[in-house]
Amino acid sequence: MDRAELNRRLAVTERIAREAGILARTWFDRRNRLRIETKGPQDLVSEADRAVEVLIRERLAAAFPGERVIGEEGGDDGAGHVAEQGPGGGGGGPVWIVDPIDGTQCFLAGIPSWCVSIGMASESGVQLGVVHDPVVGETFTGGPALGAFCNGRPIRVHEASGFGDGMVEVGVSLRRPLDETLAVLERLLRAGGIYHRSGSGALSLAYVAAGRYIGYYEDHMNTWDSCAGVALVEGAGGWCSDILAGDGLTRGARVIASGQNLAPAMRTLAEGLGAEGLGDAP
Repeated sequence: MDRAELNRRLAVTERIAREAGILARTWFDRRNRLRIETKGPQDLVSEADRAVEVLIRERLAAAFPGERVIGEEGGDDGAGHVAEQGPGGGGGGPVWIVDPIDGTQCFLAGIPSWCVSIGMASESGVQLGVVHDPVVGETFTGGPALGAFCNGRPIRVHEASGFGDGMVEVGVSLRRPLDETLAVLERLLRAGGIYHRSGSGALSLAYVAAGRYIGYYEDHMNTWDSCAGVALVEGAGGWCSDILAGDGLTRGARVIASGQNLAPAMRTLAEGLGAEGLGDAP
């Protein structure tokens, strides 16, 4: 897929994400009326999540008919023909990866730390991503071959030389042993770093791309949480672990991201903690 086609797709994706953001923000403003279900520990879903994902799927189907979509709420509509489409299957076709509201816990609590996340990957890797924050009014767009932007202005990662140069966002996954996250936090703090947790992995990765955080670490993320953000970090000149290695597309992976200079130190946070891609998506 050439640059012109990627840019065309990015523009369409941005329009879809902005439209989805309008719907999500409408639900956010009347969140006290939402029906909420529990999918697992610390894992909630509401009718807002489902409604926003339906809108995104409809718009993607109209713009890119027949292309596979993986969404947090609606699942994988290409699960029966993975070999024909998408990463790991040998077909190389585009795969759209959607989180309609990343940061649902924050969304439902009235905390403005959530976003709409839409990414696209292919056999050659993550291709593009849009992370739209309807509350703050920021839209992050880009990809490895396209650069990265916030509201149309170029952004770059912070090329920190050490953990003392800024904040590292650390996500928590209950799909991995708690001791792993505690080990990472201890290593980070002993190396002179500080950490932050915002509640939205996709938005946090966008902040890495924009140089607001110097790095991101989470023991396990599903691709709908990470794909768009990883595309942004790579577009902004940063480094990310390979989230699609092995069965990462459908089972998730450890996600580490930073500027190029800090990448070796970020990798040391995961030493001895096992493989990159672990755990089933809920």
